[in-house]
Amino acid sequence: MTLESRLDAWSRGWRAPLFAALLACLAGLPGLMAMPPLDRDESRFAQATAQMLETDDMVVIKFQDQPRFKKPVGIHWLQAASVSLLSAPEDRGIWAYRIPSLLGAMLAAAACAWGAAALFDPRTGLLAGSILGATFLLSSEAFIAKTDAALCGTTTLAMAALAKIYADHLAGRKPGNLTKLAFWTGLAVAALIKGPVGPLVVLMAGLALWAWDRKAGWVKDLGWGWGLILFSAVVLPWAMMITVATDGAFWGAAVGGDLAPKLAGGQEGHAGPFGYHALLSPLLVYPATLLLPAGLVLAWTGRKEPGVRFAVCWLVPTWLMFELLPTKLIHYTLPAMGGLAMLLAAAVRAPLGDLVRRIGAGLTLLVSLLLAAVAVFGMKQFGQGADLIWTGLTVALLLAAGGVGAVLLLRRQSARALVISGALGVAGHACLVGGLLPHLEPLFLSKAITDALDRAKLSPRSGAPGPVAVSGYSEPSLVFLLGTATELTDGQRAAEAIARGRPAVIESREDAVFRRALAAAGLTPHPVAVIEGQNYSDGDAERLTIYRGERQPDIEPVIRPATGDRP
Repeated sequence: MTLESRLDAWSRGWRAPLFAALLACLAGLPGLMAMPPLDRDESRFAQATAQMLETDDMVVIKFQDQPRFKKPVGIHWLQAASVSLLSAPEDRGIWAYRIPSLLGAMLAAAACAWGAAALFDPRTGLLAGSILGATFLLSSEAFIAKTDAALCGTTTLAMAALAKIYADHLAGRKPGNLTKLAFWTGLAVAALIKGPVGPLVVLMAGLALWAWDRKAGWVKDLGWGWGLILFSAVVLPWAMMITVATDGAFWGAAVGGDLAPKLAGGQEGHAGPFGYHALLSPLLVYPATLLLPAGLVLAWTGRKEPGVRFAVCWLVPTWLMFELLPTKLIHYTLPAMGGLAMLLAAAVRAPLGDLVRRIGAGLTLLVSLLLAAVAVFGMKQFGQGADLIWTGLTVALLLAAGGVGAVLLLRRQSARALVISGALGVAGHACLVGGLLPHLEPLFLSKAITDALDRAKLSPRSGAPGPVAVSGYSEPSLVFLLGTATELTDGQRAAEAIARGRPAVIESREDAVFRRALAAAGLTPHPVAVIEGQNYSDGDAERLTIYRGERQPDIEPVIRPATGDRP
């Protein structure tokens, strides 16, 4: 049986969406299980969800005692459901908070396969869904407990349903109610996860189709009457509750404190030039990078095909929006990736010129070498001897993905190049995020601190007095791992915690203040462990010392600052 006949067999009916979803699961699962809690957004989202479960307040979003009024509540509700079913807030297992992201990636891959099959053919649908599920961008977001993979899943579901409605209209068929339900459900949940982003993607794609076709008869087939009721029923209840609970402060902070700064400039230093996302695209779609030039060429040469036209209208307006946005983060274009995956899959069946093949082969080799170099650098900077095995496996698989894919592409075996390079690339990604990176312990300071506290029986979950006082290091991952009550403070107040019998974690820049405060109270510092490493969030080298608490009998210590100390 030839590869083409196998692809045809695997793409029949619901086999293509199911296969794409399983591939997305395999690509994201190693990182989900192995990676420690990440800074900073993942741990902020997870901690806010944990607090919702601890307080039974499922409306107001907080990080410790600070309101977190940036995104709607959708991802927190999904995470809360996952943790309630599979774990518990006190377990602090980050994997349970990541399940909605993995399911979002699986939904995106399945929906892309379904939509592409309606526009093109079942084989193209299978390839499109598999390409999207295997991309480094989506398979990485699949193990990070924040909004982006879930947003991609719901937005892609809405766009795939729109693709089916569009294809049915062109063929003179009436779309089924399940297709309309998928469209409005995807649109509503996307709005509850990340506000206007998902609806904007759908709106811009629809407007682009209308402008291109100069007609939009398919609009009347969307089921507006009950669809808008469904959308309102999903979105409005929480919107009303958060407005009442915060006296409208949520909307002022979300729009004025989060959205507006992104429109005005590079928020929190995340600025980039026009073309930033395009420059990164060979990395983001890897291991399908070898088809990137062919997909872009097809977007022009095949523009008269309805499927190509729809994919372009999905991809280009959203991509341009994020290129024009001053604030740029690598994952912003994820809601548009389904359109790009459709173009890449459709390019497999198109005749490819020699120049397109050479560029594709060169790009995939370049990205493979770059990723392999990252693995080697990580091992050299932060690894130990035992990590050489994971490094070797990662490098070998990535180089094989690039080399084999390039050779087969140059031999005019596009489908085989995509399948083999894709399988090797997914395996290489699994070794990177499931094997090598989690073992680079100096990068994961919060996990190292928590493990050291557990070994010394000083963490609250081991029965020691709490909360732990932390001075000079305030990453959200440590709050998530140690618990909501974790005290982020200065050296002066950390010394007070020691006098009350609680442990403290002191970063070297705060150590002098801390020791002077202890000396002023007549206390002797008792270090139990020293943690050294790199804070990848800000690039600083860190040296943190864990001190044992020394409870003073019959007194309530009041430690006053020594001369010259900070208050």
